[in-house]
Amino acid sequence: MELDLFAGIPVSDFAAAVDWYERLLGGAPTFFPNDREAVWELAGHRYLYIELLPARAGHSMATIFTGDLDTLVDGITARGLEPAQRETYDNGVRKVTYRDPDGNEIGFGGAPDQLSTG
Repeated sequence: MELDLFAGIPVSDFAAAVDWYERLLGGAPTFFPNDREAVWELAGHRYLYIELLPARAGHSMATIFTGDLDTLVDGITARGLEPAQRETYDNGVRKVTYRDPDGNEIGFGGAPDQLSTG
C-alpha cells in the first residue's frame, strides 16, 4: 500500500516559525502550498508542515525516529537550537525534544547509543 503522511503543526507567527523550522530541519521548505503553510519533505512521501492557526498553536506533539540521532542533534545545535529535553528509556531508545516558539514539541528518537550500551 502506498502511503503519504502529512503531520501538521499549528503556529501563531508564520515567518518566525518558518525560520525556526528551517534551523530545526536543516533547510528551506520543500514547498509552500499557500501563504499560510510551509511543507518539508522529511523522507519519500513523509511531510511535516506548519500552518498559521494562532488559536491552535502550541498544542502539537510529533516524534520522528532517525537512524543517526547524534549527527542530527549536532547539526541542529550548529544551527542555533538547543534541545528542551533529552531522555533515554529503559530499553535504551533515546529521544531529544525541541519546542518551537509556540511550545509545540518536536521530538527525534534514535536507537540505543552503542557507546554507552556496549
